[in-house]
Amino acid sequence: MNAESPIKRRKSRAIQVGNVTVGGDAPISVQSMTNTETCDVAATVRQVRAIQDAGADIVRVSVPSMEAAEAFREIRQQVTVPLVADIHFDYKIALKVAEYGVDCLRINPGNIGRKERVRAVVDSCRDKGIPIRIGVNAGSLGKDLQRKYGEPNAEALVESAMRHIDILDKLDYQEFKLSVKASGVFMAVEAYRLIAAQIEQPLHLGITEAGGLRGGTVKSAVGLGLLLMDGIGDTIRVSLAADPVEEVKVGFEILKSLKLRSNGINFIACPSCSRQNFDVIATMNELERRLEDVRTAMDVAVLGCIVNGPGEAREADVGLTGASPSNLVYLDGKPDHKVSNRDFVDHLERVIRERADELEQQRLSQGKDLIAKA
Repeated sequence: MNAESPIKRRKSRAIQVGNVTVGGDAPISVQSMTNTETCDVAATVRQVRAIQDAGADIVRVSVPSMEAAEAFREIRQQVTVPLVADIHFDYKIALKVAEYGVDCLRINPGNIGRKERVRAVVDSCRDKGIPIRIGVNAGSLGKDLQRKYGEPNAEALVESAMRHIDILDKLDYQEFKLSVKASGVFMAVEAYRLIAAQIEQPLHLGITEAGGLRGGTVKSAVGLGLLLMDGIGDTIRVSLAADPVEEVKVGFEILKSLKLRSNGINFIACPSCSRQNFDVIATMNELERRLEDVRTAMDVAVLGCIVNGPGEAREADVGLTGASPSNLVYLDGKPDHKVSNRDFVDHLERVIRERADELEQQRLSQGKDLIAKA
């Protein structure tokens, strides 16, 4: 019952990050970054896999040294998700990870020194089909831009970005994506809106250093939501001082709320009140915990009473409306059966999983029909 999003996305050039298309008509990808010590290969591999299991399309790994580059080679061999290497200043590290199978380089051309060094990196990327991500950050603007503008602002971010872009333009290399991040929502949103009108390359969205889990989630949802509503954005990273897995979860929740991407269950639940016929909050916490592994796109409504419950349940794939003496379960928008409060979470989990399997089979069947007709 998921409706299509009314958002009209900005048309951008498509680039390839491993097996993930970023830009063009591709779905908006979700990514995160490891926070382990990269040289601890085992720990980093575990975290990359956890991030991937949460649904991430792309994972970024910091590579600050040649020792870390050697560790990256081992990491690359042990994981399947596309990897971005985060590199600053040292072009030799970029060349090394390119040799070791990196899928994208996060390196700013203007920060790696002489023209021949930039050309060496670009030539390697061109030869191996590796895109570049230019990443401009309000916290690390050049001193001349700080003097010119007095303080970081959207115009300074865009000017910095255009300088890096100009370097790649002169080398006739267009396989790049761009971010212009700030920790302030207004500055980041304005910068992305300005740059979106000036280039065709895909945009990597993020509110940098957004904060902890709660505050950073809200700040990211507001900032990214404003841009996504404008149709701006081809890949997103929610930057939280929290487990990277939480970044992925929040990223998908933002995209799901705007009907831009599906990754599991979209829960509709009331905040609960004295009308509730069961403990909505405890029920939701338990269902979310149990059903994190479900990747099928579906709506599940959990409402504690019969005031708003029936209306929401009729719009969901699975709905539960609190009623006395028994709660009412809806399937595909229609009343199906009743269930008492005793052990009803187990029952709901089973019903939801069965419905998810049915929906998945329907989508597979529809896909086969479309291929046959083609």
